[in-house]
Amino acid sequence: MAEKKVRVTQLASGDGRKPGQKETLVGLGLNGIRRSRELEDTPSVRGMIRKVAHLVKVEELS
Repeated sequence: MAEKKVRVTQLASGDGRKPGQKETLVGLGLNGIRRSRELEDTPSVRGMIRKVAHLVKVEELS
């Protein structure tokens, strides 16, 4: 059975944000506005997404 995946797209810059938010974007593989990554839907990835939810868009994939 295939792992569930999510597509995360960066919508805003991490510059000037609270400490750790820019590093969280880099940890998700995002380093520029309109960059997207497909990631496994794990609790650790969900926690990182929650931390920068106001900077990204999340789409559920099959």
